[in-house]
Amino acid sequence: MTQWGSCDLGQRGYSPIEILRYFYGDSIYVNTAEQISGIPASWPGYDLTVGSSGPKVQQMQEQLDTIATVYSAIPRVNPDGIYGERTADAVREFQSIFGLPQTGVVNFATWYKISHIYVGITRIAELV
Repeated sequence: MTQWGSCDLGQRGYSPIEILRYFYGDSIYVNTAEQISGIPASWPGYDLTVGSSGPKVQQMQEQLDTIATVYSAIPRVNPDGIYGERTADAVREFQSIFGLPQTGVVNFATWYKISHIYVGITRIAELV
């Protein structure tokens, strides 16, 4: 919010909502919602590869396995949170199908391509 003096207002201690109200009037409000399930989380900040484990691996495996139900060339994976050779094989096939380097490693680009395809096939981004 550096445009039109909003940075100056922030430096003067205005909160984001106060800045918005300064420019758009007092009737503006921010509505909040409960967390929506199924929305992919952000990249963990490090590559996932054989030997990685934990909730980020499991999340990626769940999304990749869901994608594999539609793209049958991708081997199905067990979302157990352990990045083994079967997961690496599935990642390589995913990367091949979607034009990414076939490394078997889930880097930034692969993470977000998996998330993008997952959102598309599950239709979680559509309003009902």
